[in-house]
Amino acid sequence: MGGVTGTLVLAGTPIGDTADAPPRLAAELAAADVIAAEDTRRLRRLTQALDVRPAARVVSYFEGNESARTPELVESLAEGARVLLVTDAGMPSVSDPGYRLVAAAVERGITVTAVPGPSAVLTALAVSGLPVDRFCFEGFPPRKTGERLTRLREVADERRTLVWFEAPHRLDDTLAAMAEVFGPDRRAAVCRELTKTYEEVRRGPLAELAAWAAEGVRGEITIVVEGAPAPGPEEAGPAELARRVAVREEAGERRKEAIAAVAQEAGLPKRQVFDAVVAAKNATGSAPREGKAP
Repeated sequence: MGGVTGTLVLAGTPIGDTADAPPRLAAELAAADVIAAEDTRRLRRLTQALDVRPAARVVSYFEGNESARTPELVESLAEGARVLLVTDAGMPSVSDPGYRLVAAAVERGITVTAVPGPSAVLTALAVSGLPVDRFCFEGFPPRKTGERLTRLREVADERRTLVWFEAPHRLDDTLAAMAEVFGPDRRAAVCRELTKTYEEVRRGPLAELAAWAAEGVRGEITIVVEGAPAPGPEEAGPAELARRVAVREEAGERRKEAIAAVAQEAGLPKRQVFDAVVAAKNATGSAPREGKAP
């Protein structure tokens, strides 16, 4: 590929307090040829707060027009433009528009760089009081009850700390579902309005947090949940073994493979896990799908 191409700059923006804006953000806003903003009105308020008067062409770039707008921005980049991408808060591409544009720019051999900035994921993780050495970000849980439960069951045995975003009007239902799937005593933290005037971090067992949220919660929400414990053989009783097999089956594994995996994790014979599954099925009045032990 010949010629000089432009640069795509992903710019982190404050998640609440505009004083958290990185110094480079103002310089990039002033130097950009094109600014792609998730919300042009919020961009205007940000530039006013930073006392910047961009000379760039400003275009909207949000979930509804991301697919259609991406080719246009890539062409501007290919022609040498410096394109700055900003979202409403935090880093583009992290549960926000940006991934499609980054992927398309990389495909064309265009330079992609970033202005690091505030992150609700990392901020919530840091203040949660939960382990931070290993974690995974799960984005927003599905809105529908059945899909939400399925997603939660897929990560029920995840040992890394889990970070989620959630809308305030769905928080109580999501925390109740987490208490059901992860267990009522699993530790968690609900981080509300981070860096803003009414910032609040509520820590406690999931069941306790679900009861609190049922009273109504407002603001931007990030949930941090402790990873699953690693039970030894003496801790994994029949009910727990059957539950872990059921979680794997819900995620799409065949029962035979699920039993083998759980047995290996628990350091137990496969026959013992199989017997636990049979006992659980008999207790609920349904027979196991596979009629012989592994």
